[in-house]
Amino acid sequence: MGRIPNQLPKPNKVKFKWYPFSLKQQKVLTWWADKSPYKNHDAIICDGAIRSGKTVVMTYSYVLWANATFDGQMFAICSKTIGAFRRNVLAPLKRMLMNSQYTVEEHRGDNLITISNYDYQKRKVVTNYFYIFGGKDEASQDLIQGITLAGVFFDEVALMPESFVNQATARCSVPKSKFWFNCNPEGPFHWFYLNWVKKAYEKHALRLSFNMDDNLSLSTEIKARYKRQYTGVFYDRFILGKWVQAEGIIYSMFTEENIVPTEHRIYSKYYVSCDYGTKNPTTFILWGKYENGWTESSWIAIKEYYYDGRKEMVSKSDTQYADEMEKFLAGNRGIEIICDPSAASFITELRNRGYNVIPANNDVIDGIRLTGSCIQCKKILVNDCCVNGIAEFHTYAWDEKACAKGVDTVLKENDHWMDAMRYFVNNVIKYELSDVDYASAIYEKGMHNDEYMGDKDVIQKLIKHNEVF
Repeated sequence: MGRIPNQLPKPNKVKFKWYPFSLKQQKVLTWWADKSPYKNHDAIICDGAIRSGKTVVMTYSYVLWANATFDGQMFAICSKTIGAFRRNVLAPLKRMLMNSQYTVEEHRGDNLITISNYDYQKRKVVTNYFYIFGGKDEASQDLIQGITLAGVFFDEVALMPESFVNQATARCSVPKSKFWFNCNPEGPFHWFYLNWVKKAYEKHALRLSFNMDDNLSLSTEIKARYKRQYTGVFYDRFILGKWVQAEGIIYSMFTEENIVPTEHRIYSKYYVSCDYGTKNPTTFILWGKYENGWTESSWIAIKEYYYDGRKEMVSKSDTQYADEMEKFLAGNRGIEIICDPSAASFITELRNRGYNVIPANNDVIDGIRLTGSCIQCKKILVNDCCVNGIAEFHTYAWDEKACAKGVDTVLKENDHWMDAMRYFVNNVIKYELSDVDYASAIYEKGMHNDEYMGDKDVIQKLIKHNEVF
């Protein structure tokens, strides 16, 4: 094989534990290789399950393909946010590449990663440039204009606007360029499902649906734990992998088992979450952390304050609501308040009175997903004195007209207690949980033994020496 020439920077030495690749992962690793019947496809689409191993294997294969096919070219790696990409994708990718005789240099100020390796067939060092882009909203398309790309990888493409994706794919004018898509199912009218997944053959794209069984590193117990976390539309999407429409009651998993008697308990922590309205209802919820003696603690909604200015035909001012908070907490200023982020003047009023107030994270859909999981596993319980909250659980519903257009939206009625609860989950419970991952799965049967699933010898050489190309 020979020694790596001096002009290549010394590869970073990092140990990475490789697990066996499943058949579907092998296909992702080699679909572009010379022996593959899919090598002339323009794109690959992978949708699939929690911990199914699709993201890790896709990003690794993306770099292998880029450095085996091009030299001195620019590529894009797109995620909803750059921070999410660095946290969820880049860290394991760097360890894999450094373990495989690649040199990785990160230029954080430019959101650029330079990746080099020695090509033994061409007998020279190959270097390519990977720019990181965030595609969180319509304005994101402006960030990627003007660049010429040899390939683009979209992590969680279903969370990106169509305008950004169209702009990025239009940048791929280099011959032999390819598109790489990774996503989890949303609704059946989502633009990506309609324009790419359903038209995979027409787009000359290879589509693979992953499930947790495609990640051979997962134990049976871990897979069962993830499946217990979801119910309703989220179970259909994230466990069964169906592109289904959200409809009906959102927290259908809320049952009598989530309602507990109002009685004296010892709580280790307290928070208040607040949804604020002038004409619309204002609600405060006092939460207590209860060590229940089971496997984990639960958060209990101890009591509520609920005032509907429209129903009472008298609106209250910031000062009056702050007075109500004083009564609600009996003057205790040691309890942190998580407040509706749009209630700027009310937050100021509370802070002027000495309260520690945090504007809430108002991520609606992810917040609903996580809240549903917490309800399902009894992480959230409600005292039976919270009558307004219990009533909202039974009426909080999806806007079916909006969902039929491909947008998951809740009906803006009977939702104020629900919003206050979501603020609490997004700002407190979210950071207590580990291994929370939102994805989807489809159990794909009927694979034939003679179907191409990748060349194992090619894969092993890729990992061990990167000398096959």
